Amino acid sequence: MSDPGLPDVWDDRVAGALAFLRERLTGEYEIDEFGFDRHLTDSVFLPMLRPLYKQWFRTEVFGAEHMPKEGPALVVANHSGTLALDALMLSVAVHDETAARRHLRLLGADLVFRMPFLSEVARKSGATLACNPDAERLLSEGELVGVFPEGFKGIGKPFAERYKLQRFGRGGFVSAALRTGTPIVPVSIVGAEEIYPLIANIRPLARLLGAPYFPVTPTFPWLGPLGLIPLPSKWMIEFGEPIPTEEYVDSADDPMVVFNLADQVRETIQQTLYKLLERRPDAFSA
Repeated sequence: MSDPGLPDVWDDRVAGALAFLRERLTGEYEIDEFGFDRHLTDSVFLPMLRPLYKQWFRTEVFGAEHMPKEGPALVVANHSGTLALDALMLSVAVHDETAARRHLRLLGADLVFRMPFLSEVARKSGATLACNPDAERLLSEGELVGVFPEGFKGIGKPFAERYKLQRFGRGGFVSAALRTGTPIVPVSIVGAEEIYPLIANIRPLARLLGAPYFPVTPTFPWLGPLGLIPLPSKWMIEFGEPIPTEEYVDSADDPMVVFNLADQVRETIQQTLYKLLERRPDAFSA
């Protein structure tokens, strides 16, 4: 027997698609000074990512109540997975799992914005260059800003070092939070390490391509394009309690204050990762 609700679902989808096209054609949408296209993100980017988030990775979220319903926050997470799918899944979690359904403005590496198509998509989805001026401007405007201080050291580390946080650089993200008096929300992500287990890095080829690494995984490059399909690992994301910074506003240029706060954030994320791994005994469980 056919599902009587099915026609209604398709009617809604067709109506939504027509409404989207009408708004795009008439220009009834806004793009901010950073290139963020909220209309395109809500109508195209997020719906494309949700099947991966919900069905493929079966993502569970904890501590969503710690995300501010309004005002700025610097969301700091661990980085892993060979390809930065964790940044995309975190964006979905922030929007879909929190009460205010806010957008996360990701800070991306230079490499992202040197690639023509990827740069355009990143800008339209709300990302901007990982530099303090842009981060401080967004925070001053009350936005949620997402940063992965491990950078390429995190996503390019070998599988044998999974869930061991790399160095957090010079703590530039802390300086941006201190200058704007913005709380820091530590986030721990479990699951990304298993999607493309990095077993080798072909450094000569990476240098030739101008990439930070050239990954070899159990499926790539052996299976060609099929090797780019991520393994269906079980994901868990936990938002920690915000760390206030108002009392350190005058210490944004003090290296010791910046280092100590960055180390506190790093240790919080690391300990939470261990706890999440205990809850998830099997990397590919339901």
